Amino acid sequence: MANFEYKHRIADQLLASKLRSAGAVLIQGPKWCGKSTTAIQQAKSNLMLGNPQTLRDSRTLLSIDSSLIMNGKTPRLFDEWQTIPELWDTIRSEVDTRHELGQFILTGSAVPLETTQIQHTGTGRFAWLRMRPMSLWESEESNGAVSLGELFSDLNKKVLGENKHTLQDIAHILCRGGWPITLSQHPNDALQTAYNYVDAIAESDISRVDDTLRNPMRVRRLLRSLGRLQGTPAPISTIYQDMLANDEQSLSEKTIASYNNALEKIFVIEDLQAWCTNLRSKTAIRTSDTRYFVDPSIAVAALGITPNKLLQDMNTFGLLFETMAIRDLRIYADAIDAKVYHYRDKDELECDAIIERRDGTYGLVEIKIGGSVAIQEAQKSLDKLANKINTDKVGKPAFRMVLTAVGEYALKQPDGTLVVPIGCLKP
Repeated sequence: MANFEYKHRIADQLLASKLRSAGAVLIQGPKWCGKSTTAIQQAKSNLMLGNPQTLRDSRTLLSIDSSLIMNGKTPRLFDEWQTIPELWDTIRSEVDTRHELGQFILTGSAVPLETTQIQHTGTGRFAWLRMRPMSLWESEESNGAVSLGELFSDLNKKVLGENKHTLQDIAHILCRGGWPITLSQHPNDALQTAYNYVDAIAESDISRVDDTLRNPMRVRRLLRSLGRLQGTPAPISTIYQDMLANDEQSLSEKTIASYNNALEKIFVIEDLQAWCTNLRSKTAIRTSDTRYFVDPSIAVAALGITPNKLLQDMNTFGLLFETMAIRDLRIYADAIDAKVYHYRDKDELECDAIIERRDGTYGLVEIKIGGSVAIQEAQKSLDKLANKINTDKVGKPAFRMVLTAVGEYALKQPDGTLVVPIGCLKP
């Protein structure tokens, strides 16, 4: 199969924009998501610190004369910069000295261990860019008939698109994940990538992040537990009870929290924050984060699921499709200067995703596999939430959307609710 050419990688445009507004840009995200490829395409020189010899030489040079590794055409890339945490302050100082924009690009797949060696936050010098595995629009598996950005800017825009994906297609895409390498692999080989990724997490990455030896079997049990709890606000105590049946009695909530924090540091998990807004009544809003992996394929590999197995378990399919949908919505939201949240209140009214732009405009999204009954239930839930919001203070939602796995068309229902298959959505 020919190598895949990235035509829609959203991070490419975001990086170019951030280089025009800051002296240095830090790209963070999980391994294998394409950070280095995105950075190299815009860098004019680079230092690849993932290479052991380059890493050793660079540490020596930095201790002798920092200017020796700063020299090079700009933007200059420092790939896996966190392996030498002292670089942060060196680059910050160099940005101050040069007084020019777009000087450096840093990539990192982990939060640096020796944060005590970082003396300054980088405010005013650095811009941050979060990368994730590819969305369906980026992998060219969405036709882009419906633009999320246009739903905010043109409220009367006609919404219509045709979806070609079947449930079998979505099952495969979900299990494969959005890892760029999989797009140039045979479909069967591509399904193995997430399993390799989970192996790397359990056997190495989670321990290397802070030089703390962690039990690989316990890591796998935690990943399985998190896989079963996707899309829920499960506290550490719930994860503890879920893991206890298959772990020795020495397991503690403190240990689980430590493992969970390590997964956050290597960008494997990315929980979704709660949306707090003005309501008409004094309904208490639940503020717990909702648990998600950065890509649904991690849950698939942790749970040992195949596309065929997924098609036989619609409950699990629904949970993991939600993880994929949240991944895509986050990527698209970044492109339009927005953030994604979730909503849950004491009356158990929920909304899977609220997309809020910097100017305060927002849209409500419910995520369903599809089917008329499920879509109608989602519409009712969206109506209930829309009626609870104090629109005198925050305005009406720009749109209400049911985002589905399947369905023949993207269209607007008579009540104004949009029903959009994920294979029709773009930024």
